Amino acid sequence: MDRKDRPVIIKRKKVVAAQGHHGGAWKVAYADFVTAMMAFFLLMWLLNATTEKQRKGLADFFNPTIPVNRVSGGGAGMFGGDSVFSEEQMVQSGSGASRALPTEVKRARGDVGVGKTGEEEERRTLDEMLRARGGESMTMERALRHVVTRVSDEGLVIEVFDLPDVPLFEGDTLVPRPVLRDIGRVMAEVLALTTNDLAVSGHVRSYPVVLKDNPVWDLSAGRAQVLRGILGDAGLKQPRLSRVEGHADRDSVTANPMAVRNNRVEVILLRRDR
Repeated sequence: MDRKDRPVIIKRKKVVAAQGHHGGAWKVAYADFVTAMMAFFLLMWLLNATTEKQRKGLADFFNPTIPVNRVSGGGAGMFGGDSVFSEEQMVQSGSGASRALPTEVKRARGDVGVGKTGEEEERRTLDEMLRARGGESMTMERALRHVVTRVSDEGLVIEVFDLPDVPLFEGDTLVPRPVLRDIGRVMAEVLALTTNDLAVSGHVRSYPVVLKDNPVWDLSAGRAQVLRGILGDAGLKQPRLSRVEGHADRDSVTANPMAVRNNRVEVILLRRDR
C-alpha cells in the first residue's frame, strides 16, 4: 500500500489533572464556630464564678449608655460603688438615687451628661408618683388634670389650678369642691414621703377695677389656708409648714390676668439650702 493511501490516525490523550483547591471558606466558618464556643464556655464560667453585683458591673462595662442610664451603674471598679442607686458608696453623680427624694446628706449630686439638674429629677419623680396615684380610679385621673409640677428658685412647686369647666372652689368663695379635697388627699400621701419644709400659697385672677371692694387679697390668702387645712386633715404634719400666704393677682401665669387659669393654689417643697 502506498504511503499516501494510509489512513491518518490521531490519538488524543485525556490528561486527568490533580484535584484542584476548593478555597478557604470552610476555614472561616470553622474559626467562627470555635470562637463562638470559646465565648460560650467563657460566659458559662463567668456566670458560675461571679456574684450578682459583679455580673451587673460586667454588663454595665460593655453598656455604652452608662453615663446617662438611670437604671444601672458601674461596677466596683472604675465607677466606684455598686450602682448609681447606691448613695452610700457611689460617686455622687446626679440622677442616681436609691430613694425618690433623698436627704441632703445622701442626695445624688451633679449632672450625668443629660442636662437635668437634681431638682428636675425630683420634679419628674414627684410627678410620676402623683400620676401613679391617679391611676387608682377615673375620678382621680380626672382630678389630676388640675395638677402640674415645676421647679422654681424656692424649690419644687406643685400647682393646682382651675379648669374652665371645673373650678376648685365654689364661685368666688372659700368653699372647696370635692375635686380639691381629692387632690389634697393624694398630695398629702406623696408629700409624706418627703422631709422638706413646705410653703402654701394662693393666687387668683384679676377682677374688674370698677369693683369697690376687690377680693383678691382675702380670697387668695383664704384659699391657701383652706388647702393647708385639707392637707392637715389628710395627715400631713403641720410643723412642716413654713408659711401660708396669698399673692392676690400679682403673679399671673397667662397673658390675660383675668383668665380662670390664674386661680390656683400651690405647695412648694422648699430647698434645704435656703
